[in-house]
Amino acid sequence: MDDPSTESQHIKRQTGSPPAAQGQPPRNTTSDWPCEEEIDAKREVHWMNAFARLNGIEPRKGEGSSTSTDVKKPKRFSPFAFLRRAPSGVSKNLEDLAVRRNFLLKLAKALLYFGAPPHRIESQLIAADTILNTRAEIVYLPNIVIVTMHGEEPEEVARTYFVRSKGRLALTSLHRVHIIYRDVLHDRMGAQEGIDSLRRILRAPPIYPLKFRCFLAFICSSTICVLAFGGSAVDMFISGICASILQYLGLSAANKSSMYANVYEISVSIFVAFVARGLSSVPGHVFCYSAISSAGVVLILPGFTVLISSLELMSKNIFCGSVRIVYAIIYTLFLGFGLTIGSDFYLVLDRRARRQYYHNSSSTNFTYIHGQFVFSNSTSPLNMMSGVIGTVLHSHASNETTSLKVIKGCLRDDSWSWWRQPFPWYAVFILVPLYSTCSSLSNLQSWRSIQLLVMVTFSCAAYAANKATSILLPGRTDIVSAAGAFVIGLLGNIYSRVVRGTAFTSMVTGVLFLVPSGIAQGGGLNQNYRNSSEQYSVGFSLALRMISLASGVTVGLFVSQVLVYLFGSRKNGAHFAF
Repeated sequence: MDDPSTESQHIKRQTGSPPAAQGQPPRNTTSDWPCEEEIDAKREVHWMNAFARLNGIEPRKGEGSSTSTDVKKPKRFSPFAFLRRAPSGVSKNLEDLAVRRNFLLKLAKALLYFGAPPHRIESQLIAADTILNTRAEIVYLPNIVIVTMHGEEPEEVARTYFVRSKGRLALTSLHRVHIIYRDVLHDRMGAQEGIDSLRRILRAPPIYPLKFRCFLAFICSSTICVLAFGGSAVDMFISGICASILQYLGLSAANKSSMYANVYEISVSIFVAFVARGLSSVPGHVFCYSAISSAGVVLILPGFTVLISSLELMSKNIFCGSVRIVYAIIYTLFLGFGLTIGSDFYLVLDRRARRQYYHNSSSTNFTYIHGQFVFSNSTSPLNMMSGVIGTVLHSHASNETTSLKVIKGCLRDDSWSWWRQPFPWYAVFILVPLYSTCSSLSNLQSWRSIQLLVMVTFSCAAYAANKATSILLPGRTDIVSAAGAFVIGLLGNIYSRVVRGTAFTSMVTGVLFLVPSGIAQGGGLNQNYRNSSEQYSVGFSLALRMISLASGVTVGLFVSQVLVYLFGSRKNGAHFAF
């Protein structure tokens, strides 16, 4: 019987060696003939360097690298060197392919759940797929991501995953997701560790309880009532109560009942308008209907949705952008319809308030005269006017209303007490930081983070630019909003590039502040009308006003982004901003 060792050596010589090398004697350790391990190592280094050149990364200097050299080229001086990031150290994630694919799916879930900018989700996932080499194709649709995973071999069947999630904005969690995304893509964290971290973030409860979030809604609505809609101390208190009730219904009842979630916005708008119309009917003009109704529903205005749709349309994402902007317009019409129903419902119940409302509406009569008119002192018959001329005849005007003046849709008198007057101009130095802080906290930003101070600072700067531009160009909502968006976009992108922070989370508070400010400059949510045609025009004008506002904000954000990233190295995959 043959020796087993001799037989195993014979089989190894036949199967493990190349055909050309089978007749050669066994290689000793001192020979220069390369072994299979050395060939595989050199092949791996070669493909790593090729992958690095393909993605614009500095090739690794190592054994077997064709790019390794001992000659160091002098660095060229550039005044914008501080804007350049160090080249990425990504070489190759050595974890299993299934783990890397699981991280990609978990990342898509987290970005959708915590309210990442939709026009950046697809590009971020594509960058992660390229660096992690997951062989995936990604398509983004509203609230859903479609991921197709191809097999390692051509004959393997591809698998398609549908990642669907509908969450709301959570700034602290979104910032943590972005940090994990950068760490995994820069080889500072493994894919499995990234999956575990994302799973813990997704399973964690909100950082603030329900009662505290309702209190934050009270502060936000109260301050915006004074800042944007000209409300007094009593108006801000009533609007704050309405907003806190609105927040409680949205976070509690709407989440528990899918049937109520479909009519949540209309029901709360009816409630706010009913309360505002009832209080404004109190004799003496103590409460202002426009300030209470506008500030009471400011938390459910689709300004952020319109802004996102404008950004997607400008990013050439036509399908998602058009779907969102049509939804926002119809949503705004429903919101205006709810305010109209609430106001009319109270007028139907209260006969005295109905007589007073129509009496005030008919106090000013308009007389229209059609034809052509020639001035009596004209020396030339060519100086002629044609068309419609209107004359105003004041009637039923009492002595009580002659001294009143209208400030942002609210009747005011200088002889009234301080709690019925609008706040002085220097109150903005307290109210603007207060609103910015509460708005950031209501969007689940941690109060112990340095990001909160950055958000408040950027938001105050955007409000200052918005206010200064509105003084220079009154009535131009688009240009005013573009100026504020340009300032906050400039600050946010510089902060992201120099300090390496998250641009989106630092900018979102200031961008959301531009929405009620721009709507207030266009007239607020004024629902005063006298016939059905005026009712339709008032509701549709709000939608057009929000589109104009979002267009200005979009232009300002993109122009600021171009100016910041005009110098230095480019940034593509990890760009996380508006």
